[in-house]
Amino acid sequence: MTTVAVLGGDGFVGWPTCLHLSSKGYDVHILDNLSRRWIDTELGVQSLTPMDSIQERTRIWRQETGRRIHFHLIDLAKDYEVLKRWLSEHRPDAIVHFAEQRAAPYSMKSDRHKNYTVNNNVNATHNLLNAVVEIGLDAHLVHLGTMGVYGYSTVGAAIPEGYLPVGIETMAGEQVSQEILYPANPGSIYHMTKCLDQLLFQFYAKNDGVRITDLHQGIVWGTHTDQTRLHPQLVNRFDYDGDYGTVLNRFLIQAAIGYPLTVHGTGGQTRAFIHIQDSVRCIELALANPPTRGDRVEIFNQMTETHRVRDLAALVARITGAEVANLPNPRKEVAENDLVVRNEKFLALGLDPITLEEGLLSEVVDVAKKFAYRIDRSRIPAASAWTKEIASTIDGSELPVVRKVAGK
Repeated sequence: MTTVAVLGGDGFVGWPTCLHLSSKGYDVHILDNLSRRWIDTELGVQSLTPMDSIQERTRIWRQETGRRIHFHLIDLAKDYEVLKRWLSEHRPDAIVHFAEQRAAPYSMKSDRHKNYTVNNNVNATHNLLNAVVEIGLDAHLVHLGTMGVYGYSTVGAAIPEGYLPVGIETMAGEQVSQEILYPANPGSIYHMTKCLDQLLFQFYAKNDGVRITDLHQGIVWGTHTDQTRLHPQLVNRFDYDGDYGTVLNRFLIQAAIGYPLTVHGTGGQTRAFIHIQDSVRCIELALANPPTRGDRVEIFNQMTETHRVRDLAALVARITGAEVANLPNPRKEVAENDLVVRNEKFLALGLDPITLEEGLLSEVVDVAKKFAYRIDRSRIPAASAWTKEIASTIDGSELPVVRKVAGK
């Protein structure tokens, strides 16, 4: 049986990944410091869906399937020796790395949040790589990165999967070509840490032969996977607040409770998206297709489609009859951008993408309606601003410029 360590396995993508891999016959071990739950406490918000303790979740999984998922309370960023000892004792065949603070708005809340995000994310990644080399562990490392490492400016060409072919003129005037890591262009402290991850991976793959796959993932939407549907207590977390709620899930929950859909700026931001079921399937495909020791870092663009934010709002409004509210944009970004992304690698490995359909969107709305009593409406506005100048223009208590979209 293949043993896989899932770092951050209690999180939004981590938990359904653990269930999916366990259902496929992997021996799954979760390593997590449960920091995401503590952040809920700090922010005074909770997952829309009720979440049991990690111990209860894993107990229910074993009760329903007969399969065991192990849990180990370890802080990767702080407990290097504990992490190294665990890896040395268990020697997993593969490691899936989700153990990073994942929200761009949270990373920009204050200087303290910036420091926390850098310390947590970069230390966790380096501690892991350092420990793997120190104990001589030849495990395939799969890391969940972000499409945000590329930035969101319009370049007029499709973004390749990680590497960019460039032409260089030599001192002798000859033209030579080589592939370089696609130039990083982070838009937040969170995205910057993912860019730093890339450089760490490049070094350890080149210097120590660590086998690494880096997944540049789009925005995840949806709630259920095949496994989370097996029992109510296996449900995934559902974030709707201004810091952790992803844009499409936020639109769907806003529609479910009659709250205007919050579109920031012009809504011309184009983003890449992927359904949660496809996300866990991509992890499985990456694990099944590891690079050879000595190869460069394998990079996949883990996304299935792109949409402008205002178009998503119009789609949800048409389905649900919701109104749309245009608000000041708390982010420092271009108002309009195109985004063309190549994702042939996962398609070649057999991924059959789930795309936005009214039925699936309605399913998420149904989840939102079921647990609407748990919603704190005061936590819905996005209040974390990228600069002090932007912060002075934002008032989370108001929803100006509400407009009706033709439709239902």
